Amino acid sequence: MRKLKLQMQVSLDGFVAAGPNDEQQWVTWAWEEIRKEVLDLADSCDTILIGRKLAVDYIPYWEDVYTRPDDPMYEVAQRIVPMQKVVFSKTLDRPAWRNTTVANDLVAEVDRLKQQPGKDLVVYGGTSLVSDLLKENLIDEYYFFVNPVALGHGDQVFGGLSGFRQLTLKNCIRYDCGIVLMQYVPR
Repeated sequence: MRKLKLQMQVSLDGFVAAGPNDEQQWVTWAWEEIRKEVLDLADSCDTILIGRKLAVDYIPYWEDVYTRPDDPMYEVAQRIVPMQKVVFSKTLDRPAWRNTTVANDLVAEVDRLKQQPGKDLVVYGGTSLVSDLLKENLIDEYYFFVNPVALGHGDQVFGGLSGFRQLTLKNCIRYDCGIVLMQYVPR
């Protein structure tokens, strides 16, 4: 059975974004150091789950980078663009992007995808989708790139849990730039 993996950049104080105008410059400054693990995780997956709000900017961004081999993020685009994408939405009928389908029943669709053959599934965001996946206990592996920055405000993904969620640390990598990658699995 395929696993659903979450990869997120988080601040020390637990935020994943700093509000509606967040360009997330705080998550791209150490790309060369975290590159291998980001690419390895992408290579282990063949399907991306994504929320509609994020998809409208995320998918076109990576499709644009895919046309520019000199872009420092081209390696990521080479993985993301060909992957199957499932956009979760209650308002979108048809996707505007290639390799993309739309789903609206989160639990049924994730269960169906996990039963299919292939590589694992990955979710990079958005915050609403990740929060819903967490509430439904659908994530099998967590990869948090904890950045040495405190944002003080913004979006969080664990805020909607009704109780605590206990996880087991499987791996931890410390980078010279101060980022720590922590890999967890549900206990």
